[in-house]
Amino acid sequence: MGLASLVAGYIGGLGWTRWLPVAVCNALIFSVGFVDDLKPLGARVKLVGQIGTALILYSLGVSIEILSNPFGAGALTLGWWSLPLTLLWLVSIPNIVNLIDGMDGLAGGFGLFLSLTLAFLGYYSGQPDVLVVSLAMAGALAGFLIFNLPPAKIFLGDGGAYLIGFFIASVSLFTSNKGSIIGALLVIIIALGVPILDTLFAIIRRAIRGVSIFNADAEHIHHRLILLGYSKGRALAALYAVCLALSLVGLSILVIKGIALPMMGAFLFLLALGTARYLGYVRSWSNFRTQINETMERRRQREFFRAYGRVLDFEVERCTDLQSFAVMFQHGLERMELSMQPSDGSQPEVFALSGGRSFIVHRLQDDIEQGEWHLRLDVLVPALERCLEKWKALPSSTEIESAATPPHIQRSVTT
Repeated sequence: MGLASLVAGYIGGLGWTRWLPVAVCNALIFSVGFVDDLKPLGARVKLVGQIGTALILYSLGVSIEILSNPFGAGALTLGWWSLPLTLLWLVSIPNIVNLIDGMDGLAGGFGLFLSLTLAFLGYYSGQPDVLVVSLAMAGALAGFLIFNLPPAKIFLGDGGAYLIGFFIASVSLFTSNKGSIIGALLVIIIALGVPILDTLFAIIRRAIRGVSIFNADAEHIHHRLILLGYSKGRALAALYAVCLALSLVGLSILVIKGIALPMMGAFLFLLALGTARYLGYVRSWSNFRTQINETMERRRQREFFRAYGRVLDFEVERCTDLQSFAVMFQHGLERMELSMQPSDGSQPEVFALSGGRSFIVHRLQDDIEQGEWHLRLDVLVPALERCLEKWKALPSSTEIESAATPPHIQRSVTT
């Protein structure tokens, strides 16, 4: 990319002054992801790194300053709104690309189509430097995809996904003169329709379920296609086809000056609703309210488990010995309809703890999917880890039998 930026600067007659900030900040965002690939940094640290990189690029003069009407006269000068809008653009696109990087060839293929879309925008707006840089990235991604298609031999990692996303976000700011880029942004947003829709589904899904939006799950669009019987190759081809079609739709809206924009907006909205139904996010529109009620009930159950998990975590501090904590732990398990002992029709669940230790609880078998139970039972892990840290052992049924009643109950009886 550095060589392509040098060539682009020469072609554009601007030297490195235009492309050096983009090349440096793309290297920085790749470094953030690469370090995370070597040793997980955590979501907050990565977000700080992304915002810091975006601020550097903004301070070097790459920003959204004016939103002109690409379909007619008029323009809006952003003023101080330029900073938050630019940061939102530069931070959100890398994360959207990273979110869909869950199947071999998916993020790389999307990056290829988006780079070709940027190349056309550079050609259409009379900017050969943008054309050269975008074609260079498209060529690099095409070579990468040879080894990344299923079954993959090499992988993007967070570093590669952030690089693709930040490249698309930063170069798209150059596709029109003097910061008047709403047309280019609109094209990129439409071309990113699949990952944006996937991100939107994930946020709504996790918000309704009451879990963090950073929690990984196996319910992304490509996962759903696999569940519907698609092979990895067919699922990838279907997603590529949709990405290509949306890229062409975005470019056509720009070329025809937005004449068909309202009709296309309605079509994309209906497409999103149809996708939600086809992929099974909505089981039936007629029973949609029932599905929401079921989901909210599961959320309440999960919150109940989370509350008891916190109580047990506090009990580790309150109890003076492992035997008394074992009694409290058993009472908590009973409230959650769990047990340390197997019974007829029970299902074992194993917790992997630090130091190679494990712990087993038993739950009644039901029709709730395994992933939902894992979300509920994970709340017990902090208490078990603190128990190991304090007493170097885990509660067992033996300890429960040796302590007839909880310590605070013994004290109240004595009093």
